[in-house]
Amino acid sequence: MTVRTLFILNPASRRGSDRFGRLAASLREALGEMEVVRTRAPLDAVRLAREASRSGFERLLVGGGDGTLSEVATGVLEAGLGSEVEIGLIPLGSGCDFARSVGVPEPVEQAIAQLRSGESRLIDAGCLVRHTDQGGEQRRYFVNESGFGLSGMTVELVRRAGKRFGPRTAFALGTVRAIVRGGTPEVELRVDGEVVHEGGISLVVCGNGRYFGSGMRIAPEAVLNDGQFDLIVVSALGRAKLLSRFPSLYQGTHLRYPEVHRYRGRCIEAKWLGGGPARCEADGEPLGLLPIRWEICPGALRIAGLVQPPGPAWGIPEEASG
Repeated sequence: MTVRTLFILNPASRRGSDRFGRLAASLREALGEMEVVRTRAPLDAVRLAREASRSGFERLLVGGGDGTLSEVATGVLEAGLGSEVEIGLIPLGSGCDFARSVGVPEPVEQAIAQLRSGESRLIDAGCLVRHTDQGGEQRRYFVNESGFGLSGMTVELVRRAGKRFGPRTAFALGTVRAIVRGGTPEVELRVDGEVVHEGGISLVVCGNGRYFGSGMRIAPEAVLNDGQFDLIVVSALGRAKLLSRFPSLYQGTHLRYPEVHRYRGRCIEAKWLGGGPARCEADGEPLGLLPIRWEICPGALRIAGLVQPPGPAWGIPEEASG
C-alpha cells in the first residue's frame, strides 16, 4: 500500500540549497512517489506540515536541521496528528543534534537507505509557553532541547556571525564568545512545582534528546520516550572556570562537577529574578527572554527510519511511552 508522502526541504539549510533535484530523485527511488515542497521563510514549515497532515499525508520527510524538524513537528502536533503522521529526517542542517540522538546517519544516501529499512517509533515532544514582549502568550513545540543562558546567547552570536567554518566550529566559537561576554541571570527554577534552584546560572537546558550545539552531549542520560525531561543546570561560574569546563560538554562528562545539577520532571518553570538577561532558545532557534514553561508531551510524535537496537537514547518499550 502506497504511503502518501510529502518531502519538505529547507533550501536555506547548510546542505539543502544545491541538492534539491538529486534528493528528490533519490527519495523517490528508495520510497516511491511523493510530493516535494520548499520552505520560503522562517516558520513556513509549520504551515506546510499542518496543512499536509490535515489533508491526508501519512509521512512527512524533513530535509533540514533541528529548526526545520521542530517546525514540522509543531505543524503536525497543531493538527492533532502527532502519533499518526510519520516524520522522517534527512539531516541537512547545521547542528543535526536530534539525528545524533536517534542514530540517523549524516551522509544523505545512508539516511535515505535507513528511512527505507528502518521502523517508526513514538517519542516524547516538548511544549513551551512564554509571554511575548507584546503581552501575548507564545506556545510552540520542540523535539530536541530548549534552554537559556549561555545557549541562548550562543544561538544569537552564531546567527549573527554565520557558519562559514562549519557548524561545529561556529558553535564552539560562539560558546566561547558567549562565555567571554559574561552576564549572569538570577532565576528561579521549579520542577513539577518544587523549587530546585534560586540564584545565578550560567546555563540551563531542558533536554529531550542528548545533544545540542553541533555535538555537545549536554544531557547524556536523557531518554526520548520516558515521559520526562532531563534538566541540566550549571550554576553561575567565572569565565576561567567555564572555559576550563567547556571541553567536557562534548564528552558528556560535565555532570561530575559539583556546580552541574541534573533534575528530571514533566513540567519545568523558569522565572527571571534579576541580573543579566536570560535569552532563550529552542532547537537552536532564538525565542526571547524569560519567563518560560516547558511541558512534556509523552509519545506525541512518530519518527520514521529508526534502527534496532535503538541504543541508549531509548529506555522503555514504545508500548509504555504513552
